[in-house]
Amino acid sequence: MCDKKEEFVFAAIGLAHGHIYAMCDGLIRAGGRLKYVSEENAGLLSGFLRKYRDVTVADEVTILSDSEVRLVATADIPARRADLGVRVMRAGKDFFTDKAAAVGHDQLDRLEKAINETGRRFFVFYSERVASPAAVCAKELIDKGAIGRVVNVTVLAPHKLGSGRPEWFFRRKDTGGILIDIGSHQFEQFLTYTGNERAEIVSATVANHANPAHPGFDDFGDCYIKGENGATGYIRVDWCTPASLPAFGDGKVVILGANGYIELRKYVDVGSSEKEIVIFSDNEKTERFTALGKYRPDFFDNIIYDCKNGTERAMSISHALYTMRLAVDSQLVALGKKSQ
Repeated sequence: MCDKKEEFVFAAIGLAHGHIYAMCDGLIRAGGRLKYVSEENAGLLSGFLRKYRDVTVADEVTILSDSEVRLVATADIPARRADLGVRVMRAGKDFFTDKAAAVGHDQLDRLEKAINETGRRFFVFYSERVASPAAVCAKELIDKGAIGRVVNVTVLAPHKLGSGRPEWFFRRKDTGGILIDIGSHQFEQFLTYTGNERAEIVSATVANHANPAHPGFDDFGDCYIKGENGATGYIRVDWCTPASLPAFGDGKVVILGANGYIELRKYVDVGSSEKEIVIFSDNEKTERFTALGKYRPDFFDNIIYDCKNGTERAMSISHALYTMRLAVDSQLVALGKKSQ
């Protein structure tokens, strides 16, 4: 075990998705020091350097050969993340990737093999749960038994397409498809809130309803899922959020328990300026409140703790990997390449 006071140095390789900023900010707030960045796209790199002025630009070889670097974070194009993770872990460093961590089972197999052979830590940024105060509140309520056994989780996760998306964003070979890209968030929430380690895809669909100029692009997906403990769920993801909405999407989570329910409205509650809203109802009371300032996600603190101590406080590696396998399975079912 390492000294908890030891400086925690990390690097960023691959800046294709904006989540890299939340990932780096979270690690820095938790006490980490960002030493290096590597990115081929000059525009993405310059924007990153404007925010993180003390970081050194370096190539991957330099970063992976520096013994001071403990962890590498990435938000590269999804199809590139898994193989980067293999290289990072085989270089003796821990790996923190944005979702989706992989776009196929072959990539997940290579990741799992590297994890098992190197013993390195592996983390996925399922931000819709691990970075949300409302989601932290929901998990605490569930763990206390406030709504009884969770029997169903419904997640609606609309996203705003906007303009200026890079070409790779519209290619399924680069993103895996909507149920892998956005959907991985939602499968992680389902498994966490229902207490399942395994689940089956009952049915899944993907479609392109509003983007004919990009025929290989999924702008809609949904999935029915059943956990091994009998809890069920419905997941809907899409890129159909209207431009007028004052948020990237009107995401909602409804967690139904045998003795009550919890609803989360994390990003916007139309008609209100509040965010991270929790609605709670049981047999004694019904209340609505914001979790901001009341519940603090500790995901990034736990990442650093896990890297220093070889633990799994932030998230178990098996959970992080299985969530991605479930997402891949759902996309395959939707495309008719895997039976339910």
